[in-house]
Amino acid sequence: MHVTHLSLADFRSYTRAEVALDPGVTAFVGPNGQGKTNLVEAVCYLATLGSHRVSSDAPLVRMGAERAVVRAAVVQGDRQQLVELELNPGKANRARINRSSQVRPRDVLGILRSVLFAPEDLALVKGDPGERRRFLDELITARAPRMAGVRSDYDRVLKQRNTLLKTAALARRHGSRGGGGDAALSTLDVWDQHLARAGAELLAQRLDLISVLQPLADKAYEQLAPGGGPVLLEYRGSAGEGMADAGGREELYELLMAALTEARKQEIERGVTLVGPHRDDLVLKLGRLPAKGYASHGESWSYALALRLASYDLLRTEAGEPVLVLDDVFAELDERRRERLAELVAPGEQVLVTAAVEDDVPQVLTGTRYAVSEGEVRRV
Repeated sequence: MHVTHLSLADFRSYTRAEVALDPGVTAFVGPNGQGKTNLVEAVCYLATLGSHRVSSDAPLVRMGAERAVVRAAVVQGDRQQLVELELNPGKANRARINRSSQVRPRDVLGILRSVLFAPEDLALVKGDPGERRRFLDELITARAPRMAGVRSDYDRVLKQRNTLLKTAALARRHGSRGGGGDAALSTLDVWDQHLARAGAELLAQRLDLISVLQPLADKAYEQLAPGGGPVLLEYRGSAGEGMADAGGREELYELLMAALTEARKQEIERGVTLVGPHRDDLVLKLGRLPAKGYASHGESWSYALALRLASYDLLRTEAGEPVLVLDDVFAELDERRRERLAELVAPGEQVLVTAAVEDDVPQVLTGTRYAVSEGEVRRV
């Protein structure tokens, strides 16, 4: 899988940009703040419907513009497809495939797959649980695009349930009897079922992912830091320790329902949902100790890179090679890790690299070069 052409309109710093891309390695080189990352961010947005730098779409639209358009021609085997996303902050985004009539944005998921390495990846190890949940869920969706709908359903139900809990909590604090508080509680059982059903599907996918990712991550860490492992991926769920041994979705559903029932009093007091995939964590262990708080800076970098390499190996095995994106990563690494990572990714079908200076790109990653300066992308 590779992108042959990238087209941007009012995306980030670009009024317009047209970039032809080749298979193999392409490096975008130029001073910081000139728009290198914006190019690869656009590619990854088409693959994930999200940015690795911001949580909303508004910053992706050029200042003063009403919307942004990202378009790419994607080749997989003998098939080529044109994918287009129109970003409309405050409104619904739009999507097209092969210039046909509009489809839902999530319908484009799966046409382009990418794996991104970026300085922000250090948060996978050192950051809060939300970073690791996001990592799992984005990879789940890359494996099975239908999971975008499940995640959306879960978020919708969670929002509604939290609204009901807040209403009930406020009513109790003010000593209200009847009215909004009782009405909210009367419908909570139904929302429990909806939350547990979508949550069980999401949990089943996360647990399956961890089981197949574990050996790949351990292998990748050994390649990056020989003798430094092993690594262990351990899922810590808010519904109790029995989750890892659950026999399937129905058992996970029952576990979630039981946990929600047990937590009901506390949830009403606090006005928030305390049980579900949104409260879980992926504990990353190096040897017997959690990597967070115990691993050195270099070990944390190796762990984060191992997770990305494992993701790449998994997607390559299941659905063909994804596009590899290395956004200003080599400047963050010592020489040994830099060379090991470069050797591991060099054979990729398409590798997109950004760097502030030419010397940051390892020699093994020879290929096409673009100079990026003041919003201009020039092939050299």
